Amino acid sequence: MNGVANDSNGQANGVKKTSTQLQIIDENQHFTQELSQSMKDEWHLADSGFNYNLVAVFGSQSTGKSTLLNRLFGTNFDVMSESARRQTTKGIWMSRGKDMNVLIMDVEGTDGRERGEDQDFERKSALFSMATSNVIIVNLWEHQVGLYQGANMGLLKTVFEVNLQLFQAARGKEKTLLLFVIRDHVGATPLANLANTLTADLDRIWQSVSKPEGLENCSINDYFDFMFTALPHKLLLPEKFEEEVIKLRERFVNQNHKDFVFKPNYSKRVPADGFHVYAEGIWDQIMSNKDLDLPTQQELLAQYRCDEIATVAFEAFLGKIKGFRQPIEAGKIIEGLGPQMEEIRNTTIKQFDKDASRYHSDVYKRKRNEILNKANSQLHAFYLGQLKNLSKKAITMFNSRIQEKLKGEGYDFAEVVLNARNEVEDYFKKNAESIVLTETDWTYDEEITQLQEGIDEIAAKSRIEETKKMINGLEKAFQAQINEFVTLYFKSPTPDMWTKIVNKFQEVLDKTEQQLLKKAKSFNSSEEENAKSVENLRKRSWQQLRKKIDDELADNMFLLKLRERFEEKFRYDDEGLPKVWKPEDDIDAHFRKSRDDVI
Repeated sequence: MNGVANDSNGQANGVKKTSTQLQIIDENQHFTQELSQSMKDEWHLADSGFNYNLVAVFGSQSTGKSTLLNRLFGTNFDVMSESARRQTTKGIWMSRGKDMNVLIMDVEGTDGRERGEDQDFERKSALFSMATSNVIIVNLWEHQVGLYQGANMGLLKTVFEVNLQLFQAARGKEKTLLLFVIRDHVGATPLANLANTLTADLDRIWQSVSKPEGLENCSINDYFDFMFTALPHKLLLPEKFEEEVIKLRERFVNQNHKDFVFKPNYSKRVPADGFHVYAEGIWDQIMSNKDLDLPTQQELLAQYRCDEIATVAFEAFLGKIKGFRQPIEAGKIIEGLGPQMEEIRNTTIKQFDKDASRYHSDVYKRKRNEILNKANSQLHAFYLGQLKNLSKKAITMFNSRIQEKLKGEGYDFAEVVLNARNEVEDYFKKNAESIVLTETDWTYDEEITQLQEGIDEIAAKSRIEETKKMINGLEKAFQAQINEFVTLYFKSPTPDMWTKIVNKFQEVLDKTEQQLLKKAKSFNSSEEENAKSVENLRKRSWQQLRKKIDDELADNMFLLKLRERFEEKFRYDDEGLPKVWKPEDDIDAHFRKSRDDVI
């Protein structure tokens, strides 16, 4: 079962021993449920965000891995007894380094007698270390350099292969530093020569690794960086050993050090408060991925990989389409939206196909449909938004077209509306069709119906307004004619004046009614509407005539007309010329005659 060990008080290189250590994976390969609590309550890292790092160590059993970690980081991992020479670290233990936001993982040694030929756990724990750690310390003796097993080259080859399969999407973005610490270095062989030997071995291993499609020419440096250092013999040169360990610690704590190990691209970008979920998920993936030791359970691997590939592809997809949202929500129409959406979606699917198609066929097809449906769902919102904006623009176009045509004279209203309707409906259908994507069931039937209803509403409103304007125009013209002939008849009244007024009124009214019925045809008015319009015209026309006559017969107007008539008779002769009065003229008689004529 998992365990928790408390540190004892003590000093190592002047570094005080740090806090509680936790066995996160036990020797039975069970993951602890206490990591979240330790991150929060014991190590106080849960609120650190991305401001933390993780270091793991692996190497052969009894090479002093735990001792090295305790010296470097002030931890208190169990160390091997110099006399017993037996395995002490079982499973994977974790603690926090003293005075640093660094998690330290002490990994069970390889080639252990206790596990014998069963290397399943050591390989899984090594892959777990690579999947979670920023820096991995590879601890080995100087005399093991150049030996395939002693230098863990066989284990590294397996880890490289599966790492490529599981984490290929991070190529060139997230790396892991492999820090080789060569122990008991006596100095006979310079460190540079030892580093060259290890580098050559690593390159040979990488060349022999089976690489996924598309990564055939990738370099080991796309995924890993390497550093090499050496430490003197701990027993023969204890003071020198401690001195070099202190120097090595500087590379973990001093950001200004030229060989500072925690570079930004080594970070796995996992927030500290979610690390326990991430770590357990990685371990579960490793436990279910039998490709670490046997090519089995490919469907589980496909499930994991296709999900991971789909996530990466869909994140890129979302990044590409986010620019559509703001203009569409602002009511703008994006030119070429359909081809753009089609291209982005197809590129996403092609990216998924390229990386996922080699996995289990049924899982791949199911996940492909899922990401296709997710992409279509995201794009459908933009499709509906674009349709909405197209409809608004079409309505605006329709209204603009008919208003422009109705400004002129002699237009046919029905023809104006029909032409404008055909134009905007063609515009809408053409643009709507251009944003319907393949492999979708998108339609715009409802939107075209709503557009037609909007057009009908505007046309009906315009019809009412134009009919009113037409009738008002006819009534104004009618009023002008009435005013003209009534004024004329009242100016020169005759005994049959009223008969003339009525006859003239009927004549003008008949002509106005004919004009009304003629123009009403272009508005597609019904017989009932025409009859109602004529009836209203007659009523208002008679009212206009009556009002004009009343105005003419008003007292002030009537007296004014009598005065004008009298002045005309009295001051002007029969030929309309001003009279020139002579002394012998009888002015009083002429006055009485003019008055009598007027009365």
